[in-house]
Amino acid sequence: MISLTAADLALSFLAVAALAAASWAARLGVARQLLWLAVRASAQLLLLGLVLRFVIGSTSLPVVALMALVMLLVAAREARRRQRRPLAGRSGYVVSAVAMFLSSFLCAAFALVVVMGPEPWWTPRFAIPLLGMLLGNTMNGVALSAERLTGSVVASRDIIEQRLALGESRERAISGLVRESARAGLIPIFNSMAAAGIVSLPGMMTGQILAGAPVGEAVRYQVMILLLIAAGTGFGVLASVRFTARRLFDDRHRLRLDRLAG
Repeated sequence: MISLTAADLALSFLAVAALAAASWAARLGVARQLLWLAVRASAQLLLLGLVLRFVIGSTSLPVVALMALVMLLVAAREARRRQRRPLAGRSGYVVSAVAMFLSSFLCAAFALVVVMGPEPWWTPRFAIPLLGMLLGNTMNGVALSAERLTGSVVASRDIIEQRLALGESRERAISGLVRESARAGLIPIFNSMAAAGIVSLPGMMTGQILAGAPVGEAVRYQVMILLLIAAGTGFGVLASVRFTARRLFDDRHRLRLDRLAG
């Protein structure tokens, strides 16, 4: 494996700086944001590396559980921030966190206990990277589907209220929007699965190959991760749209757009 120095990382940053300069010349208005996000992402990853040295070297289940909890809370926060009109108050965080817990955590536990079988099953070297990949992809699906659902409900408010006035239940009045929102949340993972191995080399497989792992082993790991990500994202999206849709109505089946922020 070829070691990278701080100077090598600085040279890599030049590519982003060139893109920022091009976007500034094109007057896109995103140059400053692009540079800031590049610096922020780099700092977060370097800091994560320091934390992972401690976590991966630990044999304590509470340490691993605490790391997983922090990852879940941050993912829930980011999922809510990516929505223009999320659920107001704590509801937006709770819905995202519960949806990702029920999907990513259960899929990660299934992989660790049933598929991979490390001893112990929560070995940090396997559990943390696996959970991170699942949470990252599920977060995108949850945010996208919830964003589509709340936006569609606001745009279709009159139609939904008319259907409710005609005696339809809240589930039936919004069922079409729920299905379309779920499909929208699944688009990124569908695209990833369609392009895997033909258009792009997935990140995990590429990383293992660069690290010197046998190609066959890297491919098998990538297939496992891709299938788990698809399942985790799908279950997360389904849970997110169901919980969000239910929160948009009260017990008397009245539409409550006042529960949306913004």
